[in-house]
This record gives sequence, C-alpha cells and structure tokens, in this order.
Amino acid sequence: MATSAKSPMERLAETCKTSEIWWDSSPLLYESWSGKTIAESGEKESYAAWHKRYYAGENPREQLFRGCTTNPPLSLAVLKERPEFWKAFVIEMRRQTPGASVSQLWWKLYLELIRRGGEYYTAKFNESGFQYGYLTGQVDAREIENTELMKRQAEEIAAISSNIMIKIPGTAQGLDVVKYLTSKGISTCATLCFTLPQFVAVAKAVKDGLEIARQKGVDLSRWRSTIAYMAARYEELGNFQKEGEKIGIELSEPERRWSSIAILKKGIEYLEKGNYPSKMLVASMRIGPVLDGKTRVWHVEKLAGADIVYTCPPKFINIVDEYCLDIEFDPEAWKYPPPGNVIEKLNRFAYFREAYDPEGLEPPQFNTHPSMVATATQFGNACSDMEVFVEEALKGADIRSKLL
Repeated sequence: MATSAKSPMERLAETCKTSEIWWDSSPLLYESWSGKTIAESGEKESYAAWHKRYYAGENPREQLFRGCTTNPPLSLAVLKERPEFWKAFVIEMRRQTPGASVSQLWWKLYLELIRRGGEYYTAKFNESGFQYGYLTGQVDAREIENTELMKRQAEEIAAISSNIMIKIPGTAQGLDVVKYLTSKGISTCATLCFTLPQFVAVAKAVKDGLEIARQKGVDLSRWRSTIAYMAARYEELGNFQKEGEKIGIELSEPERRWSSIAILKKGIEYLEKGNYPSKMLVASMRIGPVLDGKTRVWHVEKLAGADIVYTCPPKFINIVDEYCLDIEFDPEAWKYPPPGNVIEKLNRFAYFREAYDPEGLEPPQFNTHPSMVATATQFGNACSDMEVFVEEALKGADIRSKLL
C-alpha cells in the first residue's frame, strides 16, 4: 500500500465538498489512539501518513477532521487514561477554592476538559473563517428536563471559547434551550436525537431562535447548528426486538441497519427542502451488515455524498480504514431511496412508524423514547462517575495529609 494513497476516511470526505468528518472523542486522547493504531497496523507507514493528515494542528488547512464531538463518557475516558494527573489537578482546584463542593469541583474539572479539547481546534476554527473547528461540550446529562439549569450551564460552556458548540438534549425542554441559545448566537448541537419528529422540532426551534437573533442584531458570524442522530442506538436500544416478538416479525441485520439509514435520509431531505439552517450529524455508527461473506459499513456507504457531519469514534475510524479499503464510495449513494420491501416491513413496527413520520411523536414523547432513556442514563452515569473521581481524589489527598 503506497503511503501517498488516500485513506477510506479521506475518500469518504471527497464524495461531498461540504461534508465533514469529525473526531468523536476528546482531542486529549488522539495522540495515544493514533500511536497505538499505527503500532498495531500491518501498514505502519500508510497509517502514520493518514493520521498525520487526520489531525494536523500545525497545518489546519490540510486537516481532515473539521470538528470534534465530546460527551460525558468521552470526558470520563480522559480521566481514566491519566488518573494521577487529574487527581492532582482536582487537589489544586480545591486548594484554590477551599469552600467548593464536590459537585462544584466536578463542574470546574469538566469545563477544563472542554477548554483543553477546544484548544486543539482553534487553529482550524480561525483558518476556516469560523466555519469549521467546533468542539461540542454537553450540559449535565442528568438534568435533561431542567430548562433553567441547562441554560445556565450552556452559557458557562459557551463562555470558554467561540469554537465551543453546546450539546443540548433533544427533549421537550431541550427545544426551549436550543431556541434560547440560538437567539443569543450560541452554537448548538442537539443530541440524544433518534427520530424524524425530533429533527423537525429542533430545526424549527433553531429557525425561531435565529429570527429573534436577527431582530436583535446578534452577531451570527460564529454560529452553527447541528442535529446529532444516534443511528445504531436507535436500532439497538429501542423496541424492535420486543415489538417483533409480539407481532411475530424478526428483522435481519440489513433491515435493522436500513431503519436508521432511512430515517436519516428522510431527515436530510426534510432540512434541505425546508431550507433549515441546521446540519445533520450522524453519530453512533457501527460496522455491518455482513453480505455474501463480506463485511460492509453501510452507515457510511449508504450515506456517501450527503452534506452531513460524520462524527467518528476512534474504533469506527479503524473499522472504516480496514473494511473500506477496496470500496468505492458513490457520491450519489445518499440520494437512493431505501428498498420499498424493507420499508414496508419496517412500517409494521409502531417503533419505526413513529420515528419515520415527521409528526409521529409529540415533544413530551421525546423524553420517554426508549433510546433516549437508555442513552441519557448512560451519559448521566458518566457525570456521576466523574463526581466520584473528584470525591476519591479529595479523600486520597486527605488521607495522605493525615499520615504526614
């Protein structure tokens, strides 16, 4: 394999000039992932060349990654990689703010992780004229129904840097927060989105917020809006299996994969036809299906050419670079409709019908969608685990102090 050859990730990006590949992890973990991946590769020179282009802090114009998504679990991973360093950081924070509670110190630590991550993309942000180089920072995932707290936390996160995009949950309450932040020219990424009705509701909230911002003369030169669709989480965490057992229908791996792809295709079309300023961002992508003994990666193959953001975790980048070496991405792929017989079968599931119909769910139902509940719980647990990390760091420091 020639080292000058473009990687599958780079070829995917070329299918649409305005599509974007984002890093779905903390930038603080990029170097360790890259080093490990290159070391374990059978084509070290090629992978080293690819990775040098994926993140090129000193040459942002040539950098593949145009942005970065983070969330509480990804922030927790940073603490786990260098626990002693971050424990010392916590202890120093307490020294500087002796009256701060564990919760307050956790929040300061969380903001610091976001700040340091955002710095990795400042060069890209400036070089692109504020079009790219955003990093997402999420509000407390345990408070997805607390409108006022989300607003306060979002404004704190936004104050870190102009290239920080605030992740707000696609709950009924989150819609109000998205509108509020947009009206102030603060960039948002609506997360925990699994259905077309959510895409529609978020897009309308953004549009309403923009109208207010323009009426007030708010500077929108550093503003963007994305809507994160958690594709495989929709497939895996919902009611397909439970409902299938009830109605006597079993979905194959390709059919389940088509369910999320079909919803996203329809979402892209809806935003485009309605001239909405938000951009779809596909997250939680997976390998598969396996067809005729060959492993495919439909979450990128079937969406190639779309004007969207693909946010890719380290493991998924490895998957694409390994399994898509001999795959030619079709720039028209995203335009092809899902197979009619598959949609007909999927429509026998209420779980799919409500997600595929732009009016299939009302905002209060967003909060109780099974994929929403499962994912919010996981993200909330990560917030709690970070608080535990802070508490244990302080306890360890107190014990050492007593021994001395």
